[in-house]
Amino acid sequence: MRKFNIRKVLDGLTAVSSAASASSASQQQQAGNRETEIQETLQSEHFQLCKTVRHGFPYQPSALAFDPVQKILAIGTQTGALRLFGRPGVECYCQHDSGAAVIQLQFLINEGALVSALADDTLHLWNLRQKRPAILHSLKFNRERITFCHLPFQSKWLYVGTERGNIHIVNVESFTLSGYVIMWNKAIELSSKSHPGPIVHISDNPMDEGKLLIGFESGTVVLWDLKSKKADYRYTHDEAIHSVAWHHEGKQFICSHSDGTLTIWNVKSPTKPFQTITPHGKQLKDGKKPEPCKPILKVEYKTTRAGEPFIILSGGLSYDTVGRRPCLTVMHGKSTAVLEMDYSIVDFLTLCETPYPNDFQEPYAVVVLLEKDLVLIDLAQNGYPIFENPYPLTIHESPVTCCEYFADCPVDLIPALYSVGARQKRQGYSKKEWPISGGNWGLITQSYPEIIITGHADGSLKFWDASAITLQVLYKLKTAKVFEKSRNKDDRPNTDIVDEDPYAIQIISWCPESRMLCIAGVSAHVIIYRFSKQEVTTEVIPMLEVRLLYEINDVESPDGEQVPPLPTPGTGSNPQSIVPQSHPSTSSSSSDGLRDNVPCLKVKNSPLKQSPGYQIELVIQLVWVSGEPPQQITSLAVNSAYGLVVFGNCNGIAMVDYLQKTVLLNLGTIELYGSNDPYRREPRSPRKSRQPSGAGLCDINEGTTVPEDRCKSPTSAKMSRKLSLPTELKPDLDVKDNSFSRSRSSSVTSIDKESREAISALHFCETFTRKNDTSPSPCLWVGTTLGTVLVIVLNLPPGGEQRLLQPVIVSPSGTILRLKGAILRMAFLDTTGSLVPPAHEPWREHNVPEDKDEKDKSKKRRPVSVSPSSSQEISENQYAVICSEKQAKVISLPSQNCIYKQNITETSFVLRGDIVSLSNSICLACFCANGHIMTFSLPSLRPLLDVYYLPLTNMRIARTFCFTNNGQALYLVSPTEIQRLTYSQETCENLQEMLGELFTPVETPEAPNRGFFKGLFGGGAQSLDREELFGESAAGKASRSLAQHIPGPGGIEGVKGAASGVVGELARARLALDERGQKLGELEEKTAAMLYSADSFSKHAHEMMLKYKDKKWYQF
Repeated sequence: MRKFNIRKVLDGLTAVSSAASASSASQQQQAGNRETEIQETLQSEHFQLCKTVRHGFPYQPSALAFDPVQKILAIGTQTGALRLFGRPGVECYCQHDSGAAVIQLQFLINEGALVSALADDTLHLWNLRQKRPAILHSLKFNRERITFCHLPFQSKWLYVGTERGNIHIVNVESFTLSGYVIMWNKAIELSSKSHPGPIVHISDNPMDEGKLLIGFESGTVVLWDLKSKKADYRYTHDEAIHSVAWHHEGKQFICSHSDGTLTIWNVKSPTKPFQTITPHGKQLKDGKKPEPCKPILKVEYKTTRAGEPFIILSGGLSYDTVGRRPCLTVMHGKSTAVLEMDYSIVDFLTLCETPYPNDFQEPYAVVVLLEKDLVLIDLAQNGYPIFENPYPLTIHESPVTCCEYFADCPVDLIPALYSVGARQKRQGYSKKEWPISGGNWGLITQSYPEIIITGHADGSLKFWDASAITLQVLYKLKTAKVFEKSRNKDDRPNTDIVDEDPYAIQIISWCPESRMLCIAGVSAHVIIYRFSKQEVTTEVIPMLEVRLLYEINDVESPDGEQVPPLPTPGTGSNPQSIVPQSHPSTSSSSSDGLRDNVPCLKVKNSPLKQSPGYQIELVIQLVWVSGEPPQQITSLAVNSAYGLVVFGNCNGIAMVDYLQKTVLLNLGTIELYGSNDPYRREPRSPRKSRQPSGAGLCDINEGTTVPEDRCKSPTSAKMSRKLSLPTELKPDLDVKDNSFSRSRSSSVTSIDKESREAISALHFCETFTRKNDTSPSPCLWVGTTLGTVLVIVLNLPPGGEQRLLQPVIVSPSGTILRLKGAILRMAFLDTTGSLVPPAHEPWREHNVPEDKDEKDKSKKRRPVSVSPSSSQEISENQYAVICSEKQAKVISLPSQNCIYKQNITETSFVLRGDIVSLSNSICLACFCANGHIMTFSLPSLRPLLDVYYLPLTNMRIARTFCFTNNGQALYLVSPTEIQRLTYSQETCENLQEMLGELFTPVETPEAPNRGFFKGLFGGGAQSLDREELFGESAAGKASRSLAQHIPGPGGIEGVKGAASGVVGELARARLALDERGQKLGELEEKTAAMLYSADSFSKHAHEMMLKYKDKKWYQF
C-alpha cells in the first residue's frame, strides 16, 4: 500500500503557487524555437528542505554538564542552544524555542535525560534516548527567579534555588512541584536582620542524603535537616560565596569567595573555618592577612585513594597581574600548577572515575569551557598536558570570511590533503584516549567525498573533510606567509586599503580534479597555488603587478568607438598598461606626488621554504593608480587546462597566463563592449541616457563606487560596489558594512552618475562563441553587475613545450547577452541536457622531473572535459544557463535564442545561485535575500521547490551561503558554527539513520562497599526516602501560581513512540512535519490529545496491574 505523504502535497502547493508567477507566456511563445526537447527527470517530490547537522564551537557558551557513566558532554549557550558531544563523530544540536540563555544543565546520570534551567525561569526535561532529543516537560516559574539547581545521583527530586533565597523541589518524572519548600527566613539565624541573598549552591552531604548544604551569596552557609525541617548548623563568613564543594567523606566542605580566598570548614565546627587559603595572594611577613585577590568563581574538591586530594579552581589571581590571561589552578598536595587559558573561563568540570559522591573520586581530567574553546586537561600525567581535541571546534580560529562546499570530489583528494595536513599537527598532547566517548555512530548511507574550504580573516584557508555529515580538518594553508609582515603600525606603509586584516580571503576558486587553487584577498591580491607532495624552496617568488584603471575620458562617441587593441604579453597598448614583474617593486609616485604603481602588500624577497601541500605558483597584485587605491576583486576563475586565471573588479578585468607568467588582458569594463556599449558612457559630463535596446534590460543597478565607499572590512560581501538592501532588512545589518547595500532603481537615469560596472561572474568553457560558429572553442564568459554577459575568445597554442613558448591570443567575440540584475552564475549543458564541466588537466606531481615517456604523453595530453557527449558534432548544440539576481535564462547556442526564462524574484534579489547535480540530473538552486530557497529544473526552469527558510538578518549568511551537488548546502549560522542543510528528499529520509545515537545502555557502576565495621556501627552513607518527604501525601500540593507545567512536544520517538496503531502513525507524521518546520494546527492538537489519553490509559493499566499482581484468585 502506498503511503500518503502530506509533505509532498505541501510541496506541490508551493510549486504551483510559485509557478503562477513564472513567465509562462514567454515560454509558450518560444516553444517553437527549441531545437530539441530534453527529457527532465527531476520533479518536486525529489526535493525537501531540512537542516542536517551543525558543526563548530557553540557560540557564546554559558553552561556545562557531563554524564560520567554515559560519557556525554552537554554545553548550553546564551541563545538557548544545546550542543551534546559523545565520541568523535557523535554530536547533536538542539534549540530552546524561547532563545533564553541556558544558566545550568544537569544530567539524570545514566538515564538518557537532561534538565536545562534557563534565564527566563523555565526548567526543561530533554529526552536523549532519541536521535533528535526533544523536550518532554517544561516548568515555568512565575514568581521567583531560578539561580541554582541540584539533582542528586539516582534521585528523581530536583532542588531549585531562587533569587529570593528559597528552595523548591521538582519531581523530574512528572515535572510537578512538591509542596515541600525551604524558606530563606527559616534557614538563616532568626536574629539576622538582612536577607542572605540568592541561592548560589545546593548539595546533599555525600554521607547523609537527609542533610542539605545551602550556600547564600552573602556568605552564609546552612546545613539543613530535611526530615526535621530545621537548620543543623550555620556557617557565616564576611566575604561573598561563589561556589561550595564537599569532601567525599562528608565531614568537610570548601567555599570559594569574592576576595580570592578558599575556606575549608569542618561540618561540626560552624564558628570558624578550619583553614583559610589564598592560592594567589602574596603572604605578608608580619603575619597580616594576604592582599585580596580577584574572586574565585568556582572550586572543586576531589579525593584520591593513593594520595593527596585535588583542589581545582578558576579565578583568584592577584589584582597586580594586569594583562595576564585567565587561569585554571590545580592544587595537589604541596604543588600548585597555574594553567593559562587563551580565553576567559565560562565553567569547568572535573571528570572522575565514579558517579557516587560518597566514594574516592579519583579525578582523571578537567573539562574547561572557555569563551571560544573547549580544553581537556589530563590530571594523571606530569605537567598536566591537554588532550588533542577531535571535534571540529576551530572553524573560528580566525574569523571566517568566505567558504565553498564541494560534494562528490575525486576519491583520492581527501587522502592527499590528509597526508600533507598530518605533518602540521602539534606535538605534546596527552597520550591517552579522548575521555568523552559516549554514544554510537550512525549508519553511513552516503559514500561520496565532500570537502568544505573556509577562508579566514588572517589569510588562512582550511580544508575540511565533510563526508557523511561529519567534519574533520584535513589541511591548513597560510597565504599571508608570502608577504612581508610589518613589525608595528608605524612602519606599515600607507598602501593598505583595509584598516585591519589585510590578508583576509574574499574569494576561493578551486578545481578539485587538477587541484589548482586560486584565492583573491581583500588587499586586491590574487595568489595561484599548485598542489605538491614534495617540499620545495622557492628562491624568488614569481609575481605580477597589474594597473586596472577606470578611465572613460577617451570615449567621445560610442558609435564611432573601435574595439580597443588587446595588449600582447608583456606590453601595454592601452592606457591601463601592465607592469609584469618577477620581483617586488619599489614604490613610485607620479609627477604630481600621488602614490602610483604601488601594490598594497609587499612580497617577501627572501627564499621561501614551501612544505608539501599547496605551493605558490604566482602572486598577482593590483597597484595604486595616480593616488587612487586598487578596488577589491569581485570575481575570480582559474582553469588548469588553459593555464589561465582571470579576475575582475569595478574597474575592469584582467587575465593572466600563469604558465608563462604574463598578463594577457587588461581592460576597463566599458572597453569590453567595444562599440556595442548600450549605456553610451561618457566622460564626467552628465547627459540623459537613451533607453538601451535589448530584451530583459528593465532593471539596471546603480554601481557607483568612490574611494570612500570601498570595502573596509574583510567580512564585507564580495561586491565592492555600493548596493542597497530592501529597507525591511536594514535595521538588522551592521551599519558600518554598507558594501552590500543595494539600490533598486529601475530607472535608466541612474547611469547618469559615474556608473562603475563591476565584473560579477566569470566562467571558462568550451562552447560556441558567435552565432555562426560551427564548432565549440575555448572561451571565457564574463558577467557584470549591470546584467550583461560578454564572451571572450581564447586561442590557445598546442600543449607541451609549445604552450610555454607561444602566446595565448585573446579577443572579444562581440557576443553580448542581457538579463535583469547582476549576473551571479553561468553554466553550460550539452545537447542531452547534461552539465558540461570546464576543461581541466588531471593532477600530476610537478616537482618531480618527468622522464621522456611522460614528456611525450604530456605533449599529447588533451584537456579533460567529462561530458556524456563531449565529442561535439557540428549539428549538435549547447545551452547556456545564466542566473542573475533577478532572473534565470537558458540560451540555445550557437543560435543565441533565449528558449526559457524564469523571473526568480520581483521584490527581492538572489544572493547565491548554483547549478548543481541531484539524482543523476541537474537543477538551479537559489537563495534569496527574502529567505526563500528555490530550485528550478534545467533546461526548462520549472519551479521545483520554494521554501521560506531563513531571512537575511546578517551579512555573514550572505557571504557564506553555498549550494553543492547531491542536495547539500551550508552557511555560517554564527561566527563559530557551520549549519549544513539538504534540499534532497532522499537525504531527508535517510537522515535519521545517519545521525548518531547519544544514549547507549550501560550498567551503572556498583555502589562503594560500606565495609564491615561501617555497616555494623552505622558509619556508612545514610539514605533517605525522598518520596516520603516530598511526595504529595506528606508535603501536600504546591501553590498553583508558583509555577506552570507545560507538556513538551518531544518524546514521540522515544517515550511515547510505543503507542501503536493510529496514534503511533500520527506521532510519526507529526515528527516529520515538525522537522520541516510546518505546523499541522488542529490535527496537531488532536494528535496530542490522543497521545495524552493513551498515556493516561497506560498509567491506569499499570496501576491496575500493580494492584492485582500479588493477589490470589480468591481475593478478587
